[in-house]
Amino acid sequence: MRYRIERDSMGEVNVPEKALWGAQTERSHINFNIGTELMPLPVIKAFAILKKASAEVNLELGRLSEEKYLLIKKVCDEIYKGELDKEFPLKVWQTGSGTQSNMNVNEVISGRGNMLSGKRLLHPNDDVNMSQSSNDTFPTAMHIAAVMEIKALLLPAIEKLIYTFERLEKENDDIVKSGRTHLQDATPIKFSQEISGWRFMLINSLEEIKLSMKGIYKLALGGTAVGTGINAPKNFDKMVAKKIAVLTDEPFITAENKFHALTAKDALVVCHGAIKGLAANMMKIANDVRWLASGPRLGISEIFIPENEPGSSIMPGKVNPTQCEAVTMVAVQVMGNDVAVGMAASQGNFELNVFMPVLIYNFLQSVRLLGDSINSFNCNCAVGIRPNREKMYDNLHNSLMLVTCISPYIGYDNAAAVAKKAYKEGISLKKACLELGYMDENSFDEVFKPEELV
Repeated sequence: MRYRIERDSMGEVNVPEKALWGAQTERSHINFNIGTELMPLPVIKAFAILKKASAEVNLELGRLSEEKYLLIKKVCDEIYKGELDKEFPLKVWQTGSGTQSNMNVNEVISGRGNMLSGKRLLHPNDDVNMSQSSNDTFPTAMHIAAVMEIKALLLPAIEKLIYTFERLEKENDDIVKSGRTHLQDATPIKFSQEISGWRFMLINSLEEIKLSMKGIYKLALGGTAVGTGINAPKNFDKMVAKKIAVLTDEPFITAENKFHALTAKDALVVCHGAIKGLAANMMKIANDVRWLASGPRLGISEIFIPENEPGSSIMPGKVNPTQCEAVTMVAVQVMGNDVAVGMAASQGNFELNVFMPVLIYNFLQSVRLLGDSINSFNCNCAVGIRPNREKMYDNLHNSLMLVTCISPYIGYDNAAAVAKKAYKEGISLKKACLELGYMDENSFDEVFKPEELV
């Protein structure tokens, strides 16, 4: 590989000849060769938005020339479109403030801008980072990335699965089946009612996530190093927040207290808590689906799910609930991520949180994994769920808990005796009741109507 020499405040560094980044990025590239996890590209795109907005405000305030602003704007647009993705090689496991990724963005904008202008016009600190600090830009990028990814990936996926369950409810409203509690037989329920429980889990999660995003719309930009706003002009924070709101079409505002915005990450903790709630609901839904589909002959087998691929390398003809398994694995990962997010947020020592890269990495991973897994579950499983009507009918009419029908007429204790006798002797509830003399046949038939219990 051929190199060029770049300089920063610490001296000279060899940088790959064709790389747009500079000395500070290369130092991080060398010094933090840890793991394979790169700074998420949504964070880089968020940086492009805030750098573009900041440059425009600096232009309006007379601090930045129009020539420099136009170059910064052009490169930020290229970054946002994904045209320069390979220029952001830094790992998550770096400085806890994210300074090196902020400088990576500053240097790429400067390097690419100077390439376009044909001269060394832009300086990464003096021009691209003007009126800013890594300490306020990185948390701002975190918030922008969180909102954009939730809106683009997660919420649409939830809405699609809600629609699928709504359709399934309507198609299966005529089916009465046995309910189950504690993994034991319970009183009857409509299949559509069971599905409605899944649908409302998603509706509630959708609303909870939206409500939890309120704090994320508040941006730290303008607090600079420690929250005092040193080196940032008056009203810079408000002006940039307005421009970010326009660029993203999201209601971003400046945080009213920058000391809180720099050191605390509670808004992301709250939002990820709602995301974890969605993961818990998806775990429940996926488990219900695979239990109901268990079999095909020796399980519950009350529903059919799509058969997408062979399930075994040794057992011919075996098909497994693989989409459910993927969802439940994602749910476990998100629950683990929630621990990391909470722990990272608790480390806001004095004026700055220094666990920000790992926090946003886990947050965005949760959003991506849940969005993708819900889409996959919807397309490859949920849309193809079909009832096994015969099995549902047989299970319903074989359930001992139908004895609840006659409990109001013969009393709880007598009804319990009927159920135990029927189970022990392998006979019907009707026969057990008649043999015990609690009801005659006509009286039993008059009140024993399972389909009316829903």
